[in-house]
Amino acid sequence: MPAEPGRWVEHGQRFVYESDWMSMALVDIETPSGKRFEHHAVRFPAEAVGTLVVVDAHVLLIWRHRFITDTWGWEIPAGGIDSGETIAEAGHRECVEETGWAPGPMSLVMSWHPSNGATDQTFHVVRATEATLVGEPIDTDEALKIEWVPVTDLAAMIRDGLLGDGLSVMGLLSELAGI
Repeated sequence: MPAEPGRWVEHGQRFVYESDWMSMALVDIETPSGKRFEHHAVRFPAEAVGTLVVVDAHVLLIWRHRFITDTWGWEIPAGGIDSGETIAEAGHRECVEETGWAPGPMSLVMSWHPSNGATDQTFHVVRATEATLVGEPIDTDEALKIEWVPVTDLAAMIRDGLLGDGLSVMGLLSELAGI
């Protein structure tokens, strides 16, 4: 039985798939009641950050296609945190690469695990209230359009499915909630 009440105990894991992007593991797990079984776990080697840039009651968004779900939608600039980067450094880099806008000083809004029953993925959202256009986007595969969207439009865009990316929705809902 686990030493700490309520804790699930991991006795080991074996990887059935590994890549630079993610790995799939079968984890030998024991529940608090003593049941033992293999649980699937998707492991991510890098955390991700989304950059919420809000200037003059407008938020910087990109319009892009996601092939996995075959959907189009608005998103905040986002991407993986490279080894050695801080959350803010990665948020700044991703924003410049995807939009051509360099965000001003950033603060961490929130961090969370979007699907902690199956993955160890960690998302962060940083917020900036200043931005400077520094040129064209570096990564032209990320966005078809880049726009400054009124904050007052966000709730309707989420409701209407124009904003469906989980990292973006959490960041934008935090803005609407004043977090």
